[in-house]
Amino acid sequence: MRVAVLSRNPQLYSTHRLVEAGAEHGLDMVVIDHLRCNISIENNNPVIYYHGNRLTDIDAIIPRIGSSVTSYGAAVIKQFEMMNIFSSLSSNALLRSRNKIRSLQKLSNSGLGLPNTVFFDHVNEISQLTDALGELPWVVKLLEGTQGLGVVLVENMNTAESVIEAFNTLKAPVIVQEFIKECAGSDIRILVVDGEIVGAMKRTSNSGFRSNLHRGGTAEIIQLTDQERDTALLACEAMDLHVAGVDILQSNRGPLILEINSSPGLEGIERATEEDIASKIIEYVVSKIKK
Repeated sequence: MRVAVLSRNPQLYSTHRLVEAGAEHGLDMVVIDHLRCNISIENNNPVIYYHGNRLTDIDAIIPRIGSSVTSYGAAVIKQFEMMNIFSSLSSNALLRSRNKIRSLQKLSNSGLGLPNTVFFDHVNEISQLTDALGELPWVVKLLEGTQGLGVVLVENMNTAESVIEAFNTLKAPVIVQEFIKECAGSDIRILVVDGEIVGAMKRTSNSGFRSNLHRGGTAEIIQLTDQERDTALLACEAMDLHVAGVDILQSNRGPLILEINSSPGLEGIERATEEDIASKIIEYVVSKIKK
């Protein structure tokens, strides 16, 4: 069986681990740069060309699509789907998960806990946010931010106005969320594969309030509560994600979903938990190919 990891860099930890794990399971693993894929759209004849050659003999794909190329990455996944090739991440699920507003709406409609959130682009009405979010501080996030980038803690109204106005000037839509004080500087990342929790870690910031490991945070293994486990699994079910990282805040009112990531990094959680999560993903893909 030949499985392709869609990734722009074969040297990235997650890409390398998936290739390594696939080879250990006897698969023929290849890495394909999705931005180098040319899509040929013909009536009932979907084709993908890569480096001038028609892609054939691919049994499944594992997409690792960066947020900056979501649209084209989704188009490439869709083309593989039209070719009846299994993908561990569907094109629709990728697009849905990358839109923070749609994600939060979907999760909220499923009855899952979330920080109070406002989609906001009218700086002259900022004082009205206190009705929905309570008193400052608030967290301002770019809709397309990732790895802790594009996230700002605003502690007074003047700063809030300045930050939102600056983002608006750049035509960058934002959301504003309540700041969960008891969780400042920490959250939980839960890795789910095919409806099963395969790893969980608590991330803590070394400085500031962002706990992302890419921003200097640290990680440790954690024992989840039943409510935290159920929240992660229900979130993945609601978003139709079979491989995902669910970020949860341990608030005084229960687990609150901070974000759900459709291309979760493996480095931090594999090292924190010492679990072979890459193999879990490969085993899931193999199970689908054999059906």
